[in-house]
Amino acid sequence: MRLVVRIGGSVVASPVNTELMSKYADLLKTVKSQGHEVAVVLGGGALAREFIGIARNLGLDMQAQDEIAISVSRLFAQLFLKKLGDAGCSKVALTLDDAAECLGEGKIVVMGGLKPGITTDAVAALVAERVNADLLVKGTDQDGVYDKDPRKHADAVKLDRLGFDDLPKIFEQSVHKAGMHQIIDPEAVKVLKRRRLKLIVVNGFKPENILAAVNGENVGTVIS
Repeated sequence: MRLVVRIGGSVVASPVNTELMSKYADLLKTVKSQGHEVAVVLGGGALAREFIGIARNLGLDMQAQDEIAISVSRLFAQLFLKKLGDAGCSKVALTLDDAAECLGEGKIVVMGGLKPGITTDAVAALVAERVNADLLVKGTDQDGVYDKDPRKHADAVKLDRLGFDDLPKIFEQSVHKAGMHQIIDPEAVKVLKRRRLKLIVVNGFKPENILAAVNGENVGTVIS
């Protein structure tokens, strides 16, 4: 299986959780050893949002804020790549071509942000499209997708399955802004829809959920 894993910044980077990053590195090496091809995209989390705030206070525009956030996500990607050792590519992939080339070498691809105007969700979807992935798994700070924000509504219900067309109804933000934080970015959904690519949203604080999703176990929310 060709797999793209999106690890939310809210999971490994807010605050920075080195133990969890190490667990992910070990887990993805295990997934690769089982014969799967793996690409991973990391978000910048709270640190990226902090730098967006600094950029905003300096009077920098949205594009500049995005560029700063991308740099932060790439720092996390670099840390993660170093932790993977020989299993990972020689450098953080900065383009979709980089990602495809690295995967072709039989290594684990690691990416942060790609370009201003899109989140790392959209990057993961674009990578999945470029390398013709079979599955995209996103590790978030929730157990899956809910009918409304569980942080604000005690009666929110987790959904086991969803169609892409159902997603807009549960989105809070439908346009991109620097540092946006929601369960899945609308731009990413457009790409996934275009490619009919299956997405599974899981609780990223338990890296073993990624393995469960790959093995077809019932975990998180399946969107297809």
